[in-house]
Parts: sequence; C-alpha cells; structure tokens
Amino acid sequence: MPVPVIRSDAHLAHDGLIEVERGEAIPGYETPARAIEIERALTEAGGYRFEEPTEHGADPILAVHDPILIEVLASAWDEGVAAGLTDGKQPLIPGTFLTTNYAAGHAIGVPGPGHRVFAYTFDTATPIVAGTYQAARASVDIALTAFDRSLGGARVAYGLCRPPGHHAGRALFGGYCFFNNAAIVAQALSGVGASRVAILDIDYHHGNGTQQLFWDRHDILYVSLHGDPARAYTYYSGYATETGFGAGEGCNLNIPLPAETDGDAYLAALAMGLDAIRAHDPDAPLVLSLGFDTFERDPIADLAITTDDYGRIGAAIRELDMPVIVLQEGGYAVDAIGANAVSFLGGLIGT
Repeated sequence: MPVPVIRSDAHLAHDGLIEVERGEAIPGYETPARAIEIERALTEAGGYRFEEPTEHGADPILAVHDPILIEVLASAWDEGVAAGLTDGKQPLIPGTFLTTNYAAGHAIGVPGPGHRVFAYTFDTATPIVAGTYQAARASVDIALTAFDRSLGGARVAYGLCRPPGHHAGRALFGGYCFFNNAAIVAQALSGVGASRVAILDIDYHHGNGTQQLFWDRHDILYVSLHGDPARAYTYYSGYATETGFGAGEGCNLNIPLPAETDGDAYLAALAMGLDAIRAHDPDAPLVLSLGFDTFERDPIADLAITTDDYGRIGAAIRELDMPVIVLQEGGYAVDAIGANAVSFLGGLIGT
C-alpha cells in the first residue's frame, strides 16, 4: 500500500521570512522550498499517497500548550501591524524579550497589543507574517492526520509539517517553531489509551520544547540525537546530564554529537537511543521528529551525514518493528532535501 503523506499548501503563506544573524538581517533558512522539494521528490519516487489534512480544532493543542500561546499567535500579526511594529510588508520580529533575570524581584506588567507576543519567544529567528498562524495550525492538523492514518493501520504515516515544531514549549515559540507537532501527537496517543509512548528526535538541533513538555512524565520517553549544545543551537538544553525530573527521571535521553559525526558514528549513537526505546516498551506508534539538517552540506549545522546514510538510519529505525508517525522538522540544504527524504523513507519502509 502507498505510504500516506499528509501535506497542505497552507505553508506557502509562511514566506518572505528573515532572521537576524551576527547582527544582520538575512533571508530565513526556513523556506517553502523545503516542503516543495520533498513533495516533488516523493512524487517522482512513487509509492506515496498525498492527502490533505483534516481539521482537528484547538483541543489537541490545548492538551499540550498554554491557551495564551494560541491567543498571542492568532492575533500577533494584526496587533503588530496596528501598533506600527511592521508596515504589513516586512515580517514581525521581536526586539525585546522577557527573561527570568529581568523578571526577578519585579512585578511584570502586561505589554500592550503588538508587543505581548515577544514575551513568548526566545529568539529573533522566528518571524511572523500574515500567513504564519494559519500555516502553524495547518502543520498541527497535518501531524494529527498522520496520527489518524497510523491508528487506522498505516505502518508508516508521514506528516510533511511546515513550520516545524520541536522547539515550541508550553507557552513558548522559537527556533522556527510555533506549536509542537510531535508533542501534540504524543499526547494524543496518550489520550487514546497508550501508557508508554516514545518520541525519537533526529533533527540536528535539540528539541528543547519537547523536553520541557514531558520533563516530569514517566509515560512519554524522549530520545534526542543532536549537535552538542556546547557549540550548537539551542545552547541552553540538550546536555547528556538532563535526564528528567521526578516521575520523569530516566525518561529523557539526550545524545549530544561532536562536529563532523559521520554515518557510522551516527548509527552507533542511534543504537543507544533505539535500545532505550526498546527498554521503554512502547504500546503506541513511535513518534519521529525527522530533521535533515544533519546532512553534510546543511548551511546551519556541522554533521557529516550523506544521502545514502539516511537510508541506513531509516532501516535501523525499521528494526524496532513498530508503526512510525514521521513528522518533518528541519533540514535546510534545499537542493538535497528531497533526495534525503526519499532515501530515509525508503530505508524506513524497506524498499
């Protein structure tokens, strides 16, 4: 049977993005071309069935995120334009952040319309444009429709999510992410009766949001392979010493990787993560945060994974012998992202 690929054109309106790097505004790396190229490559490869997402409403998001995150993201663009923070042509980019150091010892006021969204982000790399909120909501629906297909019997269901999600926390967005698609799906699996869920994150960057959301949960295991935060974004999370808290102690496994990690070394590290998943003994499909920014030519990362290596990585995950809900995260070498997706999914489904 063809592998269901859930996709939507809603992401096309999340475009014209810029970000700040070393004090300069540059074109954003998170572009529509990423999803377009993956879809093109899978179409040419054959064996995939493309489907539009179904709407799932706000309840699955509210099971993970604070209601304020939906509220501020839904209104951010219109409020920003009304407050003169953007002329309606340029993206809305935060200029002031609320930090714990600032908050210490002070009463925190409520910022005016247009500014309040900045209290819920942690970087200048996640701009908002007129179509951002709709794209983010569609990305959640893509993830949840992949969840539906998995529960309906699909061995592999692929959610071609854009924008990505794993950096989004309970009331926090950043790292190109607005809502945490993988966390929403993991919670949805718990909501239909799963008692042991596993999330495997193979994006180059640590999923700080996913870790935060399940930090004290014993039922949801989070395993992440990523660039060592001593040198790699997000810098403040993803160390091997972070193993969970309270009931969640031991249910958070970070595997930081050195620069120039190649396919063989990556597979050795992945084997550790897969062993942890087997020990957790999930009674639900695996939730896979899939990033291709581990690629050897990715412009914002420094690992050395080749296109062929992705097939090997997919095959190693297939050996878990469990259904997989694949959700797209990062990957910014647009010229190679389609081939990388074909290679990975081929290994995962065994073609």
